[in-house]
Amino acid sequence: MSFLRTTAISATLLLGSVMLAGAVHATEVSMADGSVTFSTPNDWLDIMDTQGDPEVRVFQVPDPSPTGKSSLARITVTVRQAPDINSFQQYQGDATAKAMALPGYKAAPVPPQPNSNFYTAQEGGAPFHYVERYWLKNGRAIQLRCVRPAQSQAGAAWKAAFDHGCDAIAARLK
Repeated sequence: MSFLRTTAISATLLLGSVMLAGAVHATEVSMADGSVTFSTPNDWLDIMDTQGDPEVRVFQVPDPSPTGKSSLARITVTVRQAPDINSFQQYQGDATAKAMALPGYKAAPVPPQPNSNFYTAQEGGAPFHYVERYWLKNGRAIQLRCVRPAQSQAGAAWKAAFDHGCDAIAARLK
């Protein structure tokens, strides 16, 4: 009995330590040799990380509803060399042209902010909401792209949390 109790206590402590480590796990992200930094919520999944030029990080934002099983809500940060304003404008123009070529592309009815695009497009036959924001900092073009299903069964709270996460990253990238 003592062995079982000791094993159970040890397992509980180990599980608690693992859960605590996950809860305090740093969510600080660094790109472009530390010149671009931001934080992500603990529950976002880092699903892609490329190095070089461009450097890309993609995070899945879990949608706990049935919608999440067939759609991928995600946040992407791309950083590439842009030594001057012309390079930055070319990068932004190329990205905008790609967006406009997506199936079902439709610009949002609200006027976009400077250096941003708000639109919907189709993915797998379903409408998705896109927010793209661009900055030129220290010779680098930065694109933040937030993509979520236009309709999710997760509800308004999930949508608001997704949008808040996107806005929080944008505030750090400015």
